[in-house]
Amino acid sequence: MLTLAVSNRLIEAALAEGRKRNLQPLTVAVLDAGGHLIALQREDGSSLMRPQIATAKAWGTLGFGFGGRELARRATANPTFFNMLIELSEGKMAPVQGGVIIRDAGGAVLGAVGITGDQSLQDEACALAGIAAVGLVADPGGEI
Repeated sequence: MLTLAVSNRLIEAALAEGRKRNLQPLTVAVLDAGGHLIALQREDGSSLMRPQIATAKAWGTLGFGFGGRELARRATANPTFFNMLIELSEGKMAPVQGGVIIRDAGGAVLGAVGITGDQSLQDEACALAGIAAVGLVADPGGEI
């Protein structure tokens, strides 16, 4: 189960990875499988819209059932369709890397994490580190 305690440990590990990589200030959102916010932390210096972006990265992965890598690929191939989906979701999704589905060892979806603040590939690397640190399985949506 993706509890508040587990979510906070995931966020701490993701932020530590960002500091290790000397990234820009990050914002991390963890959502449950229903798309509801469990925990969000915004580092000092993280810009104004980062909480919404982090949440949208995570929410989009849950809405489609695959990670941000695949969402980004599909959005690039079908921009008109994805613009419509963003509008229909009232801006709740961001189809870019940095949104990662969180699964248990059996493959069940527990939730998702969204990270923003640096380049999307770096954001995703921090999400992967955070998920690994709490012993869960990351589903970023395929290979880079």
